[in-house]
Amino acid sequence: MGSFHFIGIKGSGMSALAQVLFDLNHEVQGEDMEAVLFTQQALEARNIPLYPFGEAPLSPDMTVIVSNAFDEQHPSVLKCRQLGLEVQRYHRFLGELIQGYTSIAVTGAHGKTTTTGMLVHAFQTDNPPCSLIGDGTGKGEPRATQFIFESCEYKRHFLAYRPNIAVVTNIDFDHPDYFKDIDDVRHAFEEMAALTSGSLVACGDDPQVRLLQTGTNTLFYGFNENNKLRASNITVERNATFFDVHYGDLQIERFSIPSFGKHNVLNALAVIGVALLLDRDLAAVRSQLATFSGVKRRFSEKPWGSNIIIDDYAHHPSEIKATLEAARSKYPERQIVAVFQPHTYSRLEKLIDDFADSLTGADEVYLCPIFGSAREAAGSVSIHDLEARIPNAHLVTDTFAADMSAYSDAILIFMGAGDIQKYQEQLI
Repeated sequence: MGSFHFIGIKGSGMSALAQVLFDLNHEVQGEDMEAVLFTQQALEARNIPLYPFGEAPLSPDMTVIVSNAFDEQHPSVLKCRQLGLEVQRYHRFLGELIQGYTSIAVTGAHGKTTTTGMLVHAFQTDNPPCSLIGDGTGKGEPRATQFIFESCEYKRHFLAYRPNIAVVTNIDFDHPDYFKDIDDVRHAFEEMAALTSGSLVACGDDPQVRLLQTGTNTLFYGFNENNKLRASNITVERNATFFDVHYGDLQIERFSIPSFGKHNVLNALAVIGVALLLDRDLAAVRSQLATFSGVKRRFSEKPWGSNIIIDDYAHHPSEIKATLEAARSKYPERQIVAVFQPHTYSRLEKLIDDFADSLTGADEVYLCPIFGSAREAAGSVSIHDLEARIPNAHLVTDTFAADMSAYSDAILIFMGAGDIQKYQEQLI
């Protein structure tokens, strides 16, 4: 049994990893900011000790795991190094941990978290895996032989992993504070593919995925005929999406998921592709997919008067488009109101026209102040620059709650990766 101390334990990946280690019977504690974050609920349910920065008790036998949100000059990191404790970065530690399992990495610019959660849920009926999901959910299974985890391309952190199977949901330009352009992003995925010992399960409908130069065996999935694994005959009925699945010349059978939008059908295809490669029971996978309730902060719905509030992590133009498409698919007759909080100045500056275009998919748009990050507290772009590009856009002000109260029978979609939940709290 090991003893682990987490610096930045409330981060989504860090929280999930802490839960995995705790479930595997290790001693776990951590420190972070005192503000309440949604990721700490699972930690508190396990009685994992949480301390404010700088106040955690430390012992010589501890291995320290540091969030990538904090640099080497963070006081807590400096303190642990001065005490001579073993200090590891999150991605390096995870890369070592998964080597004892058949590992499945889920990566891509968008859809990683939902696909990871869907894959974990689909594999629960027989020999459940260890799992780490980017919504702050982790589970350690002492008898597991497989480890399913979300793998992030930012700063090429996913090169610390050498998975047996890697899912690539798509490739898009994001993290402009690190990547130079789309070619730089694609090259990073090529490096990742070269480190995958088994196969890729990749979305063949994505043009950047098709450009990948890799010698790794690849199972392409999608809607187009040039994919070996395909979905067709998509219908929405009984509050679910149904689709036929074809594998080469074989039609497997009809699947369903209780979610909406073509992007979720693609996510399900990725899961089916992994199941085929690992020879999982497809009947069990089909049954599990039909009951997948989603992950935290991905199209999470709750009623508010006659309206419905949807909470979603979408913070990139492609994700916003997918979320609005899913809302239109489920609620075709209702007014769609988007409340969007940009996340990081650099992302908004580089992709501002794409953000404006994606948000026009809503009937009304409200814009919150820009949310920075631990790495980026200011920038050269303002929320007014985005407002000027969207017809009839509104800025969120002190009258926001009253503004929202004017809506009836509408779908109010809150989107962002920052603290947009505080605006929901003003309403409810």
